[in-house]
Amino acid sequence: MGKRGNKKGGGGAGNRGRRPNYSTILVRENEKYENYYNGLHIVPDDEKDDFWAALRRNLPNSFRFTGSKSHALAVQERLKDFYIPKITSITHEGNPVDPPKPVPWYPDQLAWSMTTPKSVIRRFAPFASFQKFLVAETDVGNISRQEVVSMIPPLVLDVRPGMTVLDMCAAPGSKSAQLMELVHAGEEERMAEIAKRLESVAEAQRKEGTADIPKLLNGQMGSDGLEDDGRSTGLLIANDNDYKRAHLLIHQMKRLNSPNLIVTNHDATMYPSLKLPSLPPPEGKPVRNRYLKFDRILADVPCSGDGTTRKNVNVWKDWNPANALGLHLTQCRILTRALQMLKVGGRVVYSTCSMNPVENEAVIASVIDRCGGPSKVHIMDCSNELPALKRSPGLSSWTIMDKQGRTWSSWKDVEEAVSQGDDTLNRIVEGMFPPLKEEGIDLSRCMRVYPHQQDTGAFFITVLEKMSDIKARPEGTKKSTASSTTETTMENTADQDGTPAPSEAAAVSDKLAPNESVMASATVLPSAPKRAFDESSEDPANKRQKVEDSHPEPPSAPSPAKAPEEKTDQSAQEVPPTPGDAGPSESVQHKPTESIAPSLPAKRRPGQPMEEPFKYLHPKSEEFDQIFSFYDISPQFPRDRFMVRNSQGRPAKTIYYTSTLARDILTANEGAGIKFVHSGVKMFVKQYVQRQDVCPWRIQTDGLAILESWVGPRRVVKIYHKETLRKLLIEMFPKVNDNGWRQLGEIGEWARDVDMGCCVLRIEPTENEDGFRERMVLPLWRSMFSLNLMLPKEERRAMLLRLYDDDTPLVNMTQKRKEAAAATLDQTSDAVDAPTDAPVEDVADVRTPADDTETPRPVEEDKAGDVTMAV
Repeated sequence: MGKRGNKKGGGGAGNRGRRPNYSTILVRENEKYENYYNGLHIVPDDEKDDFWAALRRNLPNSFRFTGSKSHALAVQERLKDFYIPKITSITHEGNPVDPPKPVPWYPDQLAWSMTTPKSVIRRFAPFASFQKFLVAETDVGNISRQEVVSMIPPLVLDVRPGMTVLDMCAAPGSKSAQLMELVHAGEEERMAEIAKRLESVAEAQRKEGTADIPKLLNGQMGSDGLEDDGRSTGLLIANDNDYKRAHLLIHQMKRLNSPNLIVTNHDATMYPSLKLPSLPPPEGKPVRNRYLKFDRILADVPCSGDGTTRKNVNVWKDWNPANALGLHLTQCRILTRALQMLKVGGRVVYSTCSMNPVENEAVIASVIDRCGGPSKVHIMDCSNELPALKRSPGLSSWTIMDKQGRTWSSWKDVEEAVSQGDDTLNRIVEGMFPPLKEEGIDLSRCMRVYPHQQDTGAFFITVLEKMSDIKARPEGTKKSTASSTTETTMENTADQDGTPAPSEAAAVSDKLAPNESVMASATVLPSAPKRAFDESSEDPANKRQKVEDSHPEPPSAPSPAKAPEEKTDQSAQEVPPTPGDAGPSESVQHKPTESIAPSLPAKRRPGQPMEEPFKYLHPKSEEFDQIFSFYDISPQFPRDRFMVRNSQGRPAKTIYYTSTLARDILTANEGAGIKFVHSGVKMFVKQYVQRQDVCPWRIQTDGLAILESWVGPRRVVKIYHKETLRKLLIEMFPKVNDNGWRQLGEIGEWARDVDMGCCVLRIEPTENEDGFRERMVLPLWRSMFSLNLMLPKEERRAMLLRLYDDDTPLVNMTQKRKEAAAATLDQTSDAVDAPTDAPVEDVADVRTPADDTETPRPVEEDKAGDVTMAV
């Protein structure tokens, strides 16, 4: 086929090369789909018409304000005070247009949705302005575009600051972003309190000459919870099985600039145990290995996505009951692995965007049964959470439809058909059918959200609590032979060594060793499309990838190891050293509980780029001496959390900062085959400077909020008037020399006198008419002849819209000076060289950084150079 637009006339005047709107062309009907769900009676008969009508309508647009950023609240106010009144003034066909409305059940009105069709949005100028506002604030991380029902699982997971969280199937990352916000909840307020204490330190130093900084900062730490100087001590590990999608996830998460994030690239059914640094053992005792246990885990698993018909209209023509049948075992394995890695007392949220009970209630019941029953894993009653959310209870009975469209009500019927020679039922397994009443699994506590209830997509959510240690029953064991003795079996095996007997090891495909109950059984996966993703693409079909298409080479099955001893409310569990670890392993005896053994190194997929290692720098390195001296950074700020991404461990281009727990995990698992693909926030970027006394390491925008309170006054300037910031946002590289500083308003004299290098611009709120309502911090660079606000262009534009309702094009003052100089040369016929009085910087300033955000790369990030700094 030829490319569009190659023919004369642009391919037809009527279409102009645009894609047809398939959502209106496609007939939204599927007989099997409708018969199956009508037969399940998932909604009352008097709601069926509304249910199907809602499934056939297009999905409203929705977005969410970033809850952990104070700037996002200012953005929310801008929406309410400026854009909503403009939109409500619009009428279409004699009727007022519906403006965006807050989602009634989402806390603090941070989530909004809008039902106005695109055909109306394109016709009116206020919508164009509103769309520009949404795009700009999304680019800088103040807004996330996310489907409404997709916001439920992170909320009911109940993440709190200080917790360790795993998102097992994270890409494209909107739920991970939501979890990250919860990990950082309250951090800005805590760090503001620390900033006040730092000011008191500075005041004490001015008055007395010395001050006990740790004492002044930490005097009330035990009572007010300001551990780690107010910084969040929690951690989010976001994982995805597909390498390219993992980098899509990184792109989404980088907007939040969190040092408390690790991104990994593993099959969730075989997610490896993560080692922690060993603690010093008691005298005469061997070193014990420690492995990470999670407080919260989100298992938003691959699913058929048949609840997404409102945005993924292809479901109407493509739906087949075999999709769900092929995913059930994979979903069970992911949830089982999640429960294994969870602390006792922790929560797992299991969610899908499918309505099929085979992917939902059947998975929950099967996994609970396999892990020891309701006394081990408990379905939490969340009816009191999010009270304004309309929902339906989980199903307690259902039938299964096979790929021929026949329905089956019991496992016994399936077995009978198979015994009579029916070879089309090989994907149906016993665990897909409803549990027996005597099993005591209360599936009514599961949550089902349907489109007609609050104009959303369909979704399934269940919150599980781990009540005690578990040991998953081997996957091949039939319920009929094991259900009556499950509880006894679980209790007995919890007190036995985790090493399988020789006969068990020989038949691992049928009866798995405890250490391998999930990992070894998942080396071959059925076709498993991740749901029709809503979060970051306008084309859901692009994201309905199959697990088998992106399945990495599985790691070698770990050799049986002694099972780790779980500590009751600890984030780590200890196990005796294996032969490869220091210390004699033979002398240690303990009672095993859950089997979580670290996996051996996994192979990279063919063609997959090699990730550069994470190498932490020595706290006393020369670079830190120079950096801390130049910026007068408080010695209280930690120097042992900085790392680089190169095999030599040299700070060549970029220095990253991570949290303590992220550092511990990255260092303890180095060389263990864990596929880490991202961690850390860019804190310092090296630039070329001509003077030896100027620090070449500038503070990167990404990490400034973490560091700025600790920077001394020598490299800090404050502004209080909006017009000053507006000039710095619009004009890139305004001139300082030749009296150019007089045009810089309240910071003019400071800009004239300050020495070259990176500085911190603090924007302070005031009550003045020309003052700011919120505090902001931005990086500046003072070069020989100019000043530059080091912000990406998209962030400059977003701030101009938000603060000034101004979409004035940005002006590169250096470029203007070059063009003026060139014009002068053209007019001077006898000029051969540039005028001798032209400032050197009119050329050199081109190299001043704009600090533009880099696009995510699957290779070493340090190799992606920022624009070189002017000197």
